[in-house]
Parts: sequence; C-alpha cells; structure tokens
Amino acid sequence: MKPGWVVAENVVQDRIGHEAFGTFAALLNFTLVLASVSDLGITQHTTKRVAAEPGFLPEYFPTVLPLRGALGLLFLLVMVAGGWLMGYRGHTLYLLALIGGGLLLTQYAQFLRGAVQAHQHFRTDAWLSVLEKALMLGLVLLLLPIGVTPDNYVAARTAAAAFTFVLLYALVTRLFGRVPWRPRRAQATELLRGSLPFALITLLYGMNERIDMLMIERLSSPKEASYYAGAYRWVDAVMMYLWTVLPLFFAKFAHALHRRDEQRELLWFGQRVATVPLLFICAFVLFRGELLFFQFSRSSPAEIARMTLCAQLLFLNVLVHAFFAIYSTLLTSTSHERPVSWLVAASIALNIGLNVLLLPRYGAVAGALNTLICAVLVSGGYVWLVQRRAWVAVPWALLARLGLAFGALCAAWYGLQQATDLPWLAECVLTGLLFVGLLFAAGVVRVGELRAALKGRG
Repeated sequence: MKPGWVVAENVVQDRIGHEAFGTFAALLNFTLVLASVSDLGITQHTTKRVAAEPGFLPEYFPTVLPLRGALGLLFLLVMVAGGWLMGYRGHTLYLLALIGGGLLLTQYAQFLRGAVQAHQHFRTDAWLSVLEKALMLGLVLLLLPIGVTPDNYVAARTAAAAFTFVLLYALVTRLFGRVPWRPRRAQATELLRGSLPFALITLLYGMNERIDMLMIERLSSPKEASYYAGAYRWVDAVMMYLWTVLPLFFAKFAHALHRRDEQRELLWFGQRVATVPLLFICAFVLFRGELLFFQFSRSSPAEIARMTLCAQLLFLNVLVHAFFAIYSTLLTSTSHERPVSWLVAASIALNIGLNVLLLPRYGAVAGALNTLICAVLVSGGYVWLVQRRAWVAVPWALLARLGLAFGALCAAWYGLQQATDLPWLAECVLTGLLFVGLLFAAGVVRVGELRAALKGRG
C-alpha cells in the first residue's frame, strides 16, 4: 500500500501545483504533531492495560471512550487556534480544521484498534490497518479524471478517515458489546497519570520528524515546503524498512536485558541487517535521484533539480539512520529511555534554531541540511550512551567495513557515469552486482556464513 500511496501523492502534488501542495503539507504536518499526542498517551497505556488485565476493558472503557473523544475535540480547537496564531486565515483555516478533524478520527480509530490488538484479533487488525489508506488511494484515483484540487483532496482524505472510524466503532461494539459512556473522575485521573510519559515520548519523536515542513512554509514559502515534501515522501517510504526491522530487535534486546554478550551479538548482527539494504538505496538517490520525480511532468527542470538536491541531503540522513538507529533501539529497550529522550529534545532545539537562522535564505535545502546535521549529532550521542551507559561494545571494525563498502560503491558509480553513457537501468544492475561483490570483499558478508545458513535451512 505504501508504494501505491507515494505514487498517488506524487501525482496529486504535480496536478495541484507546488504552491498549493506546500500549504497543504505544512497544515498536515502541523496537525500530525498535535494529533500524535491528542490522546495524551492513552492509546499506548490502554493497550498495555487491556493486554495485561482482562477486566480492564469493561471497567474502564465507559470512562476511556468519552475521555478520548473530549480530548480529540479539545485538540481540534487547539489546532485551529494555533493555526490562527501562526497567521492562517479564512479558507486556509477551514482546510486546517478539516485536515485536523480527519486526523483525529484516524487517531481515535487507532485507539480502538488497540482493543482489537489486545484481544489477539491480529488478522482483523491487519485488514483495518490498510483500510483507510486503501480508501484514500481509491478516492484519489477517482478524482484524477475530474481534476484534483486542494479542497476535494482534503475532503477525500477526511471522508476515508470518517468511514474507517465508523466501521471500526461498529466492529468494536460487535466484538465487545455496546459500551455505555459513564466517565468517572478518579478513573480519568488515574489514566492520565499513567499515560503522560507515553505522550511526552510521542511528542518528541513527532516534532523531530514533522516540524521542518511547517517551518519551511512559514519562514520561506509554500513552494519550498512542497519541494521538501516531495523529497521527504520517498524518505518516509524507505524508512519503513527500518521501522519494520528494528521492533524485532527491540524485543530481542529486551529479552537479553542482563546478558551483555548476547546483546553485543545481537547488535553486531542487527547492524548488518539494518544497514546493508539501505546503502545501495542511498547511493542510488545520490547518483540517480532525479528518477524519483519522473511523475512531475508539470514541474520545471529547476524545480526537479531543487527536489533532487533535497532528496540527496535527506537520504544522507537515511544513511546515518541506517548505521545508527539500531543503537537507539538498544538503549530504549534496556531502560535508557530518559537519556534518549533528552538527546531527541536537544536535537529538536538545535533543528529549530538552525531553521530560524537558515530557512529564510536557503529554504528547503537548509531544512534538509539541518535535519542531516541533527541526525549526525544525535547518532553520536547514541553510540556514546551504548558504550558508557549500556556497556555494550560498539562494532567499530564492522562499521568501518560497511563504510568502506559504501565508499567503494559510490566511487565505482561515479566512475561508471563518467566513463560510460549507459541507460539508468543497466547502470543500476551493474552497480548492484558490484555492490554484492564489495560486501564480500570488505568482509561484511562471509561465504562461511552463507554456507552455514543454507545448511541450516536444509
């Protein structure tokens, strides 16, 4: 579903124009930051309690459901008021309210899905997880022949969110029975006290990822925000690989909490799993990044070049995460959440400061560069904490071999482009085969390991 949505959103951005899409992207990211904490961490807290305490659902849901709904309405007002304070007026403020309403319905639906997950209905939850995106994709495809505008695009997204919410609420009622709304102050206080730590972590990570587009639109221009959005969309899609793989290692690190030798082996193995596939993707963007924007037929060569430069800088940020995101996973899974949160908070503060200084003059390129600088600094903090707080050995030799393989790949790709005029597909196939050889030559992958793996399968 994710690749289809990336392609569809590229078409939408091309059809409605960079000016309009930049404004939409800024509004969306502003609402995403607030919507991510609109329940003040109740979703995560409730899912944990329902899974551990079978009696929690019937006892607390009469309080949780209205509390969650009231918080959603409160945050919708906060969104609109915040938009007004930032200078949005008239029709733009109406779009902000519509986007925010749809996102809050999505967040409420995710909260209801927590009850489905906690009761082990994983197949049902899997279908529900793609339903809203599938509906949005279908509605957008229906809009293409008649013409996409910011208004009908936002309306389609909100309609998909509303339909998914209604369907999910009916499903939860069918699975668990009708839950009466009888809020109790003592229960609400207890829930909020237990959920606020989750809200703080969610806010930090949400701001760290989403604040750039809003600041670019406010401090530079909507067009610059659109260029950044076009590049970041691909980053978001590729990073799904890490967000799929790293939770598996989170559980394994937590299971080996007091066994540092086992954690070290997991880290050294996970380093390769997390890093190797992304090395080739990052090199591809560095040397063939313009291919990501093949759908932008209405954009000028200068606009394509601007988005390509943003993508190249942002994929250097992906490269940093490929090397070091697993260190954050190790830390958060072994009770080092507080120093990690402080690192993320410091990164956000630095990013905001750099944005204020550089965005008015350099726009989207400055936003991408600032993101890269902050990623490098926070990753250095992760490595230091792993050595000094978690006391797990960092695989410096493996990091050097991975870096050597990536450097050799980039040098070979550059040389191939200078010496030949191959079609891009042939060029990528050749460099891909070369990359496999480099992994063996640098010792990142060993023949003995492959033989052992094949024998194990046999």
